[in-house]
Amino acid sequence: MTYIGIDVSKDSFVAAYPTKSGYTTKTFPNTTTGVRKFVNSLPADCHCVMEATGNYSMLLLYLLQQANIIVSMENPQKIKHFARAMLSTTKTDEIDAKLIATYGEKMTPAPYKIPTESIILLKQKRTVLRQLKKQLTATINLQQSLAVLPKQDPASKVAIEQTVKFLRKQISKMEEEITNLSTKEFGRQVKLLTSIKGISVTIASALILATGGFTYFSNAKQISRFLGLCPTYQQSGTSVNFKGHINRNGDTHLRSQMYVAAFASIRCNAACRETYERLRARGKSGKLAVVAVANKLIRQAFAVVTNNQPYIEGFVSSYAKN
Repeated sequence: MTYIGIDVSKDSFVAAYPTKSGYTTKTFPNTTTGVRKFVNSLPADCHCVMEATGNYSMLLLYLLQQANIIVSMENPQKIKHFARAMLSTTKTDEIDAKLIATYGEKMTPAPYKIPTESIILLKQKRTVLRQLKKQLTATINLQQSLAVLPKQDPASKVAIEQTVKFLRKQISKMEEEITNLSTKEFGRQVKLLTSIKGISVTIASALILATGGFTYFSNAKQISRFLGLCPTYQQSGTSVNFKGHINRNGDTHLRSQMYVAAFASIRCNAACRETYERLRARGKSGKLAVVAVANKLIRQAFAVVTNNQPYIEGFVSSYAKN
């Protein structure tokens, strides 16, 4: 297997090809024509590896998979730590491409599963919705700061009022579109997830997006780690014994949503409430207990979707009875 490292930027990407003496690099435009030219330059039985760079890498990823070429999309943190392990001190696009190729050869990353068209559309809508909400918050804050002035410009006041009204209308419309598309494409999963007390349609849609319809991960712990809800722990010899905070990887917005959902589930979800009360009785902090409840929700969500069964309050599996 020949590993090709790719460093992607907005306008171009650099590819590193292995040779007998090391690597040679070539730069291609990040356009349809440029990607096709790159595909034609690839040797047989190759495996392309690149960092996740948001929208800039999606065209390349899509066309490579259309050409039936194996491609891996890796977390930039993995490449960063690999570079440290290799004692790399210089950073250029060419060096990064060579480093990614070496990473592929040493680590043999798994092929990337490209999201379905529905997942891609939902991600775009969710991103736009998030930005609209940020704009609404900023505009309302501006409106309130101007309202306390002794003399307010009438034109500015009207402009802000119209902007707030427009943003609220767009947010409502986008939320409705996300709900409709999620229900249409993933109706079964949404219904199963919302059977869990504490998980709303909004959080169910976000979980479906983050997990590719629960197809990207083989167990609930992997999802927790991906969302950054797993606790960290450091121990070495007798001097280092540190239980740290959660790892905070992945989607910050969804992690916050799960944290808020955990508060609601403590009130209405018996299993989550038992987890929270048990940890508090053992002297654990409230924040730690809420994070544990969020992880409990993820395990419940994974269970109902993979087993294709709605959540049953108080259910005990046969494994727990034995």
